Amino acid sequence: MGNSTVPQASPDSIAIRNLPIQQRIDWLMEHARRYAQVYQSPESFLARERYSAKHDTAIIALKCMDGRLNLSVATNTPPGIIQPIRNLGGRFDMGWPHFGEVMTDQIQQMVRHGRRTLILMNYHYSKGDQHRGCAGWGYNTDAARDHALRTKRQVEEVFGSAHSTVYPLVCGFETDEDALVLHGSNHRDTLDLSTVSAQDLASLPASLSRLYPDMPEEMQEDLLPLVQGNIAHIEEVRKNDRTLEIVHHEWMIGIGRGFHWLHMPNLALIIGPHSPELADPLSKAGGIIAANMRDDRIPDDGFLLLSVAPYQEVGVDRARATLKSRFMAEFAAHIIRSDHAKIADKINIRKAVLSWHTRALELIV
Repeated sequence: MGNSTVPQASPDSIAIRNLPIQQRIDWLMEHARRYAQVYQSPESFLARERYSAKHDTAIIALKCMDGRLNLSVATNTPPGIIQPIRNLGGRFDMGWPHFGEVMTDQIQQMVRHGRRTLILMNYHYSKGDQHRGCAGWGYNTDAARDHALRTKRQVEEVFGSAHSTVYPLVCGFETDEDALVLHGSNHRDTLDLSTVSAQDLASLPASLSRLYPDMPEEMQEDLLPLVQGNIAHIEEVRKNDRTLEIVHHEWMIGIGRGFHWLHMPNLALIIGPHSPELADPLSKAGGIIAANMRDDRIPDDGFLLLSVAPYQEVGVDRARATLKSRFMAEFAAHIIRSDHAKIADKINIRKAVLSWHTRALELIV
């Protein structure tokens, strides 16, 4: 299953981010509408069902809010397969009340359906320039990697270290080429997918088996398409001039959950509501937007702050999501205005709820 069933970032994405802010927002809302329309189509529904029947492993990605990190795009994976959970620097702690509950609920739901779960724990860096790496870790890749390994140990503490049902996998993301670096069960053993040639493709199953001898065979088979997709994506990246895409160009801050419909890199800084301390990532996101304006990477006429809260059912659940979205927007706007006075009057706030079943995004007041 390819990505042809969903709207993609257009080749004039540079032109889009240089539009006046209201036109950018209009374009984004239309993109969300088209995504939901395609998601609900019979062809897309059957394609997702076919993919899930063939690849039964559920995939969760823990990653940074950095807009350059889009695992679905980087692995040529259909939207909706990889479930992203974002926070500043990819910092997570299973002891956080909300995050721990979200993770446990998702995994237990998969278990009830007889499915295993693969958790990709991402850290990111740039091989070309240290300061194109993760600002959330002060560009310290070793610290980011060590934290991902710590989170892996926490997941094992909660869900078991035999890995028969839940497999935590530490994964580097090199942003210059969107290349994944897979850390094996012995984290010192790695597979840098930017070094894999076409001649090595046939040996990939054996390579994964050596890296993850404790990973169930079915899960290895479901990991393989992501690996193959990333290798193909790297090859395409190398054919194009990436000069403008390897640095920050985000013009939107998203807070909440339910941003799968974006499915494009370097557009938004997305902050999940998982950490008990949201002020710091919001302030850093505001700083990145301010820097993008200052350095003429985006127009300085405004940026978008979009809060999204998903719901499963109409009625009580949707009403709760409405209140949550309003609160997150107000809280985020207060932090950004307080910490970044120069862009305080440039905030364009939109609040929305999203139906998990239809992926329809609905703006609220």
